[in-house]
Amino acid sequence: MKYLESEKFNLTVEGVETSAHKPRILILYGSLRKRSYSRLLAEEAAGILEYMGADVKFYNPDGLPTYDYDRSLEHPKVQGLRELSLWSEGQVWSSPELHGNMSGLMKTQIDWIPLSMGAVRPTQGRSLALMQVSGGSQSFNAVNNMRVLGRWMRMITIPNQSSVAKAYQEFNEDGSMKESDFRDRVVDVMEELMRFTYLTRDHADFLVDRYSERKDAHNKAIEAMNER
Repeated sequence: MKYLESEKFNLTVEGVETSAHKPRILILYGSLRKRSYSRLLAEEAAGILEYMGADVKFYNPDGLPTYDYDRSLEHPKVQGLRELSLWSEGQVWSSPELHGNMSGLMKTQIDWIPLSMGAVRPTQGRSLALMQVSGGSQSFNAVNNMRVLGRWMRMITIPNQSSVAKAYQEFNEDGSMKESDFRDRVVDVMEELMRFTYLTRDHADFLVDRYSERKDAHNKAIEAMNER
């Protein structure tokens, strides 16, 4: 990230203790095209995040089966996605806009990540940044719809987001992003994601703790005792 070499990012709040390891960020992208602009945008974001000190992993969705509830649950691509989501402390979703929405591939990845796996929660309390690319004028349909999904999955979806219009004009031959306001916005979004991740990753369980779930667990414990 040569264009960021002169910039110093203040990503943590002074006096607040956080985990010593690098923030763990999982990136999902929603297209399998050879020159996928949603993937190129995701790669640009990954470079920025790594420059800021994150530990970044990509999920390659090639070969992921269509969501079918539990028929393909043991498929290695499904298990790999769930393991990466459990590993993550924050995520980035980058999708093309197709027919006014995120791609089917993007939705399939999200559908395969459950809200809970017993007592383990693969998404809840994790920070989330949203990005999209469009072939035409700027649109926010995909990021807005992904925002609904992030909220439904009880993720901490950051306020900022990135939408790159006419994406075919915004990348160099080597896949890097051209200097532009669009690229500046990607840096803004990743900076905000890092800050939210630092602030929330050590408090995720506290942030998603719910009265209704505590009450339900208490009632089930009483029922189990009465059955003995």
